[in-house]
Amino acid sequence: MKPLRWTPHALEALAARDIERAEVEQTVADPERSVMDPPRRAVLMRRYVDARLGCQMLLRVVVEETPEEWVVVTVYKTSQTAKYLGRAEP
Repeated sequence: MKPLRWTPHALEALAARDIERAEVEQTVADPERSVMDPPRRAVLMRRYVDARLGCQMLLRVVVEETPEEWVVVTVYKTSQTAKYLGRAEP
């Protein structure tokens, strides 16, 4: 996997939204779904169990891929799994 570079905004979002860096790294490495956001961005998504909330959430990671790295633009989590995955929850 290419190395990750974090924008200042992405680092602020990690802290403000109480998201573990390891969850973001796992989402980039093995997304459940990827949606292009032209011209250069992608939204990588993966379901996970949020330890603090004690429930399943969907992590959305907005990235820009360069030949050398992934640039993490922002991250956020949502409980609206079906809305973003485009299908009913299992």
